[in-house]
Parts: sequence; C-alpha cells; structure tokens
Amino acid sequence: MPAPDRIRDIFIERASLPLEPPFHANWDPTPRTSFEATLVAVRTEQGVVGYGSGDTMVGFEDYEHLFIGEPLMAIDRHVRALETITFHAGRYWPLEAALWDAIGKSLDAPVADLFGAATHSLPLYASTGAVAQPEERAQMCQRLREEGFGAVKIRVPQHDLETGIATIAAIRSAVGDDFEIMVDLNQSWRMPGDTRRALDATQVARFLDRCREYRLFWVEEPLPLDDVNGLESLRGRGTRLAGAEMVRTWPELLRLASDRTLDVMQPDVVLAAGMLRMRALADVLHPTGRHFTPHTWSNGIGLLANAHVAAGVGAGPYLEFPYDPPTWTIERRDFMLTEPVRADAGQLTIPRRPGLGFTPDPDVFPLIGEL
Repeated sequence: MPAPDRIRDIFIERASLPLEPPFHANWDPTPRTSFEATLVAVRTEQGVVGYGSGDTMVGFEDYEHLFIGEPLMAIDRHVRALETITFHAGRYWPLEAALWDAIGKSLDAPVADLFGAATHSLPLYASTGAVAQPEERAQMCQRLREEGFGAVKIRVPQHDLETGIATIAAIRSAVGDDFEIMVDLNQSWRMPGDTRRALDATQVARFLDRCREYRLFWVEEPLPLDDVNGLESLRGRGTRLAGAEMVRTWPELLRLASDRTLDVMQPDVVLAAGMLRMRALADVLHPTGRHFTPHTWSNGIGLLANAHVAAGVGAGPYLEFPYDPPTWTIERRDFMLTEPVRADAGQLTIPRRPGLGFTPDPDVFPLIGEL
C-alpha cells in the first residue's frame, strides 16, 4: 500500500478590489469602497494544490503547524482540529475548502460527487445586497425573470419597513405569481461597530401580516437567533423563517435543527461550521421536511464551495447567487478568478473538473500563482 500523501505547505495571500461606485450593502453601516479576498492554498508532498476562500484567515499562521505533515485524506481529523481552533480564534473554514479541493483533485473527482452527487445543477435565487426604491427593484426583478431566474431575495431596511412593503408589492405586481420573493431583514448579527438595535417581534409580526398577500417564500433573519420566543411567535404568519448563516459551531447548529425554530437553515460552509458538518446537517433536516440551502455571500470561491456541498446533498429548493447589478456584479464578486461563476438561465451547473473546479487569477494572487 502506498504511503499517504501529506500536507507539505499552507499559503495565504490577500487581495483587494477598489469599488467605484461604492457598494452599500444593507448589513453594512457604511458603503463599501473596497472588496477584500483571502486565498488559502494547500500543497501536498506529491504536489497536489487545493484552494479555498471565504473568511479572512487572520491569525491562522499561529495554527498551521497543526496541519503540516498530516495526511491529506484525514478530513475528519482536520475538521475536529479546526473546531478546536474556532473556540480560541477565527473562522478558518476556507482551509477545509482548500483541503476538499485538493482531495477532489487527488481522486480526480468533483467535490460534489464526494458529498453524494445528488444533482449536477441547482436552481438559483438572485440575492441582492443593497436597498433600492420600489420601482427600481421591481424593474430589476423583471430583468432577472428575463434572464431565467425564478426567485429573488431583497433587503428591507430595518428603519423603513414601509418602503420594504411597498417594494415587495411593486415586485409582485411586476413579475406575477409564479416568481418567488424572499426577504432578508439582516437581524441576526452585526458588522463590527454597528450598534443599531434589532427589530422586536411585534414589529416583525406586523410586517409579516401586511406581506401575507404577496406570498413571501421566506423571511430571513427576522430577529436575533437567541430570541427564541420571538421567533416562535412569528410562526404561522404565512411564510417560512430562515437563518443561521453565520452560526459558529456545530452544537449550535444541532440545537437550532432540533428546536425547529427555523424552516430554512443557511449556514455558509466557508464562514460558519464547514463543509463536512453541513453534510451531516442536511441528513438531519431532510427527513423533517425542512430546507438546507447555504448562504453564499463571500466570493466566487465561497459560492462554489457551498454549491458543491449543496449539489452533493441535494439542498434546495434554491441556491443563493449574489447578484445585484450594477453595483454588485459577478465581475466584482469574482475578481479573484480567471473566469467568474455564471448563471445559466437561472441555474448553476456544478463544474465537472476535479476538486471545486476553479482557477485563481495569478495576476490577483501572484505568490500563490507560482505554486
């Protein structure tokens, strides 16, 4: 039996794209004037190189020795090691994505096949990030429908729910009844320094009651996740409750899965609890009739990592596709790739190349490009 291939090196390189015009995401207190990306590369003793991206990986250099020299295929061991680090430091799940990319390349298989190969194509919902005026957003949704999308997610500002209701009404009038609308209230977590108070359950309940006639597919992050009583009070108001995109640990995700507070669970594999654990979460959720469909708002590499897991386990009914032109285009989102991840008539076809199926742009990451 040949000796196992082992991890030889781990490299981290960072890049930044200036944004002009700036992008004013609903969850950011100030407009973004730049977009940062961190690329993680894992190289094995046999020369296989895998890539991942997502969170910043700041401080990981203090922990890389825990992986150097370990067998590439020991993924359960690597995930447990990452979980111990998460308690003390950052969310280093991009490393797991890089490991799976390398494993797929080593086995000459797409990562989605290693996760179950439930499907090779996923319906998408176009996920907007900024707040727009009602008519502007309705016109955009008409264009999305023409591009083949069957669903959209819009952002509603917490300080102006009336404009949110008007926007939802305008969209429904523009696109008809066979186009799904999701709403994200962005109440579960805050960016550093954002001290705005969260909405309370009574405010959100009134909002949902007034939206009932517009048939929302789900409302996302309506309240902080620790407001269990508030979330329970929102059930039965004509829509599904979604969330958990940034939940930090596997035990927290299991608790949310067991208490049935959420109808749709959305942990992001490169920001929350990793890829391996999301396969287990899908196994927990599927028999209960609830949905697993991960959050994907990082960049094209994070999108693909989530897409491979989603396709492997049969997630759905839609996968998130961050797309809000003209200020959030696929070219901005995927500036670190040689080829952006594109939708095809509202679908994402999972790359059939080994690994995660992307190539980092060596002009953006010159050091890693030399590997």
